[in-house]
Amino acid sequence: MNRRQLLLTALPLSSVSATPATEWPLFRGGPRQLGVAGGKLASRLKLRWKFKAGGPVVSSPVAAQGRVFFGSHDKHVYAVNLANGRRVWSFKTSDEIEASAAVIGDAVLIGAADGTLYCFDAATGRGRWKYKTDDKILGAVNFAPAPNRKDTWVVVGSYDNLLHCVSLATGKRQWAYETGNYVNGTPTVADGRVIFGGCDGIVYSVRLADGKLAKSLNIESYIAGSAAVEGARAYLGHYGNEFICADVATGKVIWTYRDKAYAFFASPAVTRDRVVTGSRDKRVHCLRRADGKPLWAFRTRGKVDSSPVVCDGKVVVGSEDGRVYLLRLSDGKELWSYEIGQPILSSPGLVAGQVLIGADDGVVYCFGDHGG
Repeated sequence: MNRRQLLLTALPLSSVSATPATEWPLFRGGPRQLGVAGGKLASRLKLRWKFKAGGPVVSSPVAAQGRVFFGSHDKHVYAVNLANGRRVWSFKTSDEIEASAAVIGDAVLIGAADGTLYCFDAATGRGRWKYKTDDKILGAVNFAPAPNRKDTWVVVGSYDNLLHCVSLATGKRQWAYETGNYVNGTPTVADGRVIFGGCDGIVYSVRLADGKLAKSLNIESYIAGSAAVEGARAYLGHYGNEFICADVATGKVIWTYRDKAYAFFASPAVTRDRVVTGSRDKRVHCLRRADGKPLWAFRTRGKVDSSPVVCDGKVVVGSEDGRVYLLRLSDGKELWSYEIGQPILSSPGLVAGQVLIGADDGVVYCFGDHGG
């Protein structure tokens, strides 16, 4: 285990808030999946570069160590240079990749529709190990220090109805927790618990140390996205056309937001006082974190399955209408947008004032400061 991995292992997860501006190593930025990036973000952006893959990019780009990592429906994992978008390495798997990558220390992990979790050397793309599940993996990996503090454990859901916990060092299974249906989203890690929902309509809180159930909440509707967890509260939407805030310690719903009869697929961004999420009603919703009261809604022309990210008082999000939007967090006013022209299911990653996002046209786009 190198020095960077040791630092990650020692990180107190309860202290995680905004992801540092210098990297975006996980799907929602950090283990609690708050979707909040540090640093500055300009109010107007311009295209810096774009990288063309051989198929749609639903995978949400992540960035660390000066590189951007993502998968494509062309069955490849890519590493490209953050500065100019040039390919550093690529690896072909045996099926499409929808999941986002995760950078943990000097390793990159990503799941594929072939049911395999792949671990690569981030610098070279050399394979380290493969972990096989019994069905496709569409959600990203999360991580936490192992109980013995000598290893890092990674957790990932699969369509084999299991949440898997695997050693980062060896790729060996530590435990697996069985649910009643597919696990589509990315699990959240907070305070020794793994919090996730599944297509069985249950929100689970599982102990990281042994994979045993700590608490559950049955909301009786598919949960396709991921929860953001801050303190004892989890924030997530579901297919029952509601967005909820739940207490993960007691397993009780604190508040519920319901507007129109449309599902919530996107994962939310959670700030000190606000929650921002996309909906299949073609809108981006901003709610008051304390009680779920609506503050504003921004209308796009397509479903918003892309998960928004908040940075510097602004919201970045994609839509199936083929546009990337930059909104003002205070009132939802559109500050800037860019028309790609093909649906955007990928969620943005933010690093060093740059926005990274994929689209169905098979391109990953990098936007940065407009420079006036």
